[in-house]
Amino acid sequence: MVELNLPEYNFKVKKTEGGSWTIHDRLRDRWVALTPEEWVRQHFVEWLIADKGFPAALMGNEVSLTQNGIARRCDTVVADRMGEPLVIIEYKAPHINITQKTFDQIVRYNMVLKARYLIVSNGLEHYCCHIDYEKNSYQFLEEVPCYTDL
Repeated sequence: MVELNLPEYNFKVKKTEGGSWTIHDRLRDRWVALTPEEWVRQHFVEWLIADKGFPAALMGNEVSLTQNGIARRCDTVVADRMGEPLVIIEYKAPHINITQKTFDQIVRYNMVLKARYLIVSNGLEHYCCHIDYEKNSYQFLEEVPCYTDL
């Protein structure tokens, strides 16, 4: 897999009988296909937990939601201590450029979840945005804050 703009971690990776690679997802506690996007997800989640103090117990991967009667899945959702959505994270494979379309996708999810932070990453570039619902505004942050600063 390609080197990312994230620290290196030791992941449980194995080859299936069919010859494809899988990686153990600690949040879902199961083996999942090791795609380029999944490589980004696993690194980013580990970085949030190990370096940014995000509690794994308040994080979920592939979180289902319904938007206008259509089932969707957020790549990662982080809850606050009350269990309400605090952060939504959307991942792309490293070879995929982050575009306005990517932000449109995460904003659509946020119309349902109403999280205060949106993060988009392709493993090379990371964007974090704070939503201020009282002022009806948003601000891009220079870096992803630690969980205690959210």
